[in-house]
Amino acid sequence: MKKQVHAYYSGRVQGVGFRFTAEDIARDLEITGWVKNLSDGRVEVVAEAGEDRLKEFLEKINQYFSRYIQDADIQWFAATGEFKDFGITF
Repeated sequence: MKKQVHAYYSGRVQGVGFRFTAEDIARDLEITGWVKNLSDGRVEVVAEAGEDRLKEFLEKINQYFSRYIQDADIQWFAATGEFKDFGITF
C-alpha cells in the first residue's frame, strides 16, 4: 500500500547537497514527490511510495546527512498519487 511521508529537516542541511542527494536516492528507489529548501534554513521533503521504500529512503538520507541533521519532523499520510516523478522544487 502506498503512503506519503512529509518531512522537515533542520540543522546545517542547506548547502551540503541535500536536495540533489535526496533526488538521486528517490529516483533509485522509484519514489515520487519533491524536495526543496525553505527560507528558514530547513529542507522540506514530500515523497510517495510503498512504506518499506519510504523507510529505506529516510534511512539513506539519515546515513548520508547524520552529521548535518539536527532534527527531523516526519509525518505519515495516505498517498495522493499526484506525483509522476521526484524532483527539486524551488
